Amino acid sequence: MKNKITNLINKKYFHLCMVIIIIAVILFGLGIIILKYNVEGETNMPFDLNKIIIISSSEGIDKESGENKWAFDVNQNNDIFLYIQKNNNYGKEEIIETILVDNINIQKQVNKGNGNLYKPEPDETRSMFNNSENNKIENIEYIGDMESNIKQLKISNQGGIVAFRYSNDKISEYISNDEEINHSELMQKSNITEEELKTKLNFDITIKLKSGKQYKANISLDIPVEGIIEKGTTSTEITNFEGIIFKRIKN
Repeated sequence: MKNKITNLINKKYFHLCMVIIIIAVILFGLGIIILKYNVEGETNMPFDLNKIIIISSSEGIDKESGENKWAFDVNQNNDIFLYIQKNNNYGKEEIIETILVDNINIQKQVNKGNGNLYKPEPDETRSMFNNSENNKIENIEYIGDMESNIKQLKISNQGGIVAFRYSNDKISEYISNDEEINHSELMQKSNITEEELKTKLNFDITIKLKSGKQYKANISLDIPVEGIIEKGTTSTEITNFEGIIFKRIKN
């Protein structure tokens, strides 16, 4: 019996089978690791997406009123703030070089109004955003700096806020001869429904570090925030990022 086992082990096909089994086990292990990475992504990044805040509001833009007291083009604005936070458990010092938001895709359920993206207004004004032609964008990039300055598209190199606006411009025209106008009621008075405003905003965010590492994730947001018609201004804070997976795209 012992001789038979020895002869079997000495045969070439036995060694070949063992090599195949070892390779199969290694490939299976790699497959599990790759599958886990695709599901979970990076689990210990130098900087994390900490939260997302969306502020939805209505806005009336003055226009020629003719014989009427008031005339407005009504916009529905959505201000989006992405909070990037340093991961103190990472264990190494890293510096943010840039944070890029691109590949922005707007999926409107109803073709009402004009969907536009805007960067923050750079001039010193009372509001963070201004829906002007000069502020229209297709993507937006924040540069890492010693301190954050949202209006100048700068983010602290140790974390801060990235902000931009999606606006559904000119969803209606509102004309009135009332003595006073409440802008928060413009959409309601224009008979706009929430269904007509529903939009899915999809975009990529890339965190690029001075060390050369780059991390990328896709984010999908449903806007506007519920209750916009009745309240005029609504907001939400998102901290559950189960569906947002960051992957390292460059070492």
